[in-house]
Amino acid sequence: MSFDLNNILRENIKKLVPYSSARDEFKGEASIYLDANENSLGSPLRKWYNRYPDPLQWKVKEKLSEIKGVRPENMFIGNGSDECIDVLMRAFCDPGKDNIIICPPTYGMYEVSANINDVAIKKVPLTKAYQLDLPAIEQAVDDNTKLIFICSPNNPTGNSLDRDDVEVLLNNYFGLVVIDEAYINFSRFRSFTQELQDYPNLFVMQTLSKAWGLAALRVGLGFASAEIINVMNKVKPPYNINQASQDLVLQALEEVGQVNDMIKEIVHQRGEMEKVLPGIPVVQKVYPSDANFLLVQVTDPKGIYNYLLEKGIVVRDRSKVLLCEGCLRITVGTEQENRALYEALKSFGTN
Repeated sequence: MSFDLNNILRENIKKLVPYSSARDEFKGEASIYLDANENSLGSPLRKWYNRYPDPLQWKVKEKLSEIKGVRPENMFIGNGSDECIDVLMRAFCDPGKDNIIICPPTYGMYEVSANINDVAIKKVPLTKAYQLDLPAIEQAVDDNTKLIFICSPNNPTGNSLDRDDVEVLLNNYFGLVVIDEAYINFSRFRSFTQELQDYPNLFVMQTLSKAWGLAALRVGLGFASAEIINVMNKVKPPYNINQASQDLVLQALEEVGQVNDMIKEIVHQRGEMEKVLPGIPVVQKVYPSDANFLLVQVTDPKGIYNYLLEKGIVVRDRSKVLLCEGCLRITVGTEQENRALYEALKSFGTN
């Protein structure tokens, strides 16, 4: 079966007449705005934040287009990637009827969002090598499987998924394949955003929270065909990205060189951690990573986690997650922070 957007779109979404905001109906510049019931006297802030923001964030998309090599009409901007996930569920999955496939261990919000939207979840665990189990995914897919979520580089394991396996899904599955590339900037592999023309059922998610260091602004990115993006824009809230975030993102996007330098430094520090950690007695294994964190198997995950807390160091205990037994997830810090981590791990159990 070939991909047809109408075959997976919810009937009520097909018929949906989206809310038309004042800024949807008027585009351009004017000297007097009396259309949106804003406070015409201004605001306590220096900038004119009394005006509603561009609901489709065109200036941000145009700047991103220069950086990403993707046309603005192929972009969706969400209030964090979590909004992208939620809008996908609401657009394509009928509550109480449809299902999604996730491949644990993976990012937890796919499951949370599905539960909020009353969408069934089929879990097909990764292999022991943290790769896709294609035969098991094929068996799990049924007529009501609308979305398959894939995280690459994967969270919490840190590794990239085999590109050929992902392409098998894209070529043989009738629904949407959602590839979460939140950590792609730290990877040596190229993004799937360059494959949008080849795969009409591809939806790629990225974020400005990680490599760009803008986690507080909550800006997630979606890339797909213009038809899919149009559906997403129908479903999202009209002004989902506030003006302050749009302004600050535009400033940050002028600093590509600085961001590239930060990425290089994080990848360098990741390499140092991969060398140092295996020599510490409590560390049993360090898994390969294409992200800005490492999955680390230790002798006593709970005890070490609590000990690090006492030292003022917070990591993530993933020891109860499927296929991550005995593991902590450790973000790559600054050189000074990483040294403090090494010393704390070396001192565990010596007091």
